[in-house]
Amino acid sequence: MTVNLTETRPAAPARVPAPASAPAPARPVTRVVLEVVKFGVVGGSGVLVNFLVFNLLLHGLRRQAMAATVLASCVAMATNYLGFRFFAYRDRAARTRRQIALFFVFSGLGVVMESGLFWIGYRVLELNSAFETNAVKALSIVLASAFRFLVYRTWVFQRDARRTA
Repeated sequence: MTVNLTETRPAAPARVPAPASAPAPARPVTRVVLEVVKFGVVGGSGVLVNFLVFNLLLHGLRRQAMAATVLASCVAMATNYLGFRFFAYRDRAARTRRQIALFFVFSGLGVVMESGLFWIGYRVLELNSAFETNAVKALSIVLASAFRFLVYRTWVFQRDARRTA
């Protein structure tokens, strides 16, 4: 067997670069990672609102712990809607009454989950110091947020088929 080392290969066809204005199609994994980051930004601001209102009510105004956690979660829920609608999921279907209703129904379920988990830590496990109440609040927010992420992306802020085509 002989190998011809002098033979040249034909040049590869030149690639025409895509126009600068046309965005590259996002890969599914990249899209989900970006979605998680945006959800985290909005959720993080909601967590801040949640903790600020919670601590103001519980430690500043000496309200009952359960009332403080529920009210703080509801205030955060209202501010989160704006962040999700106009930032995290602005590329999704336009706002509808159904979307708003689903958001507040699923957010309400998240508040119930969060409050139930907080109640277990506060009443059952008797984690009552300022540090412990905040730690229990943080854990309950994390667990309820996982639920919220799944239902918001699946049912509330659905992808508009006309925009993805």
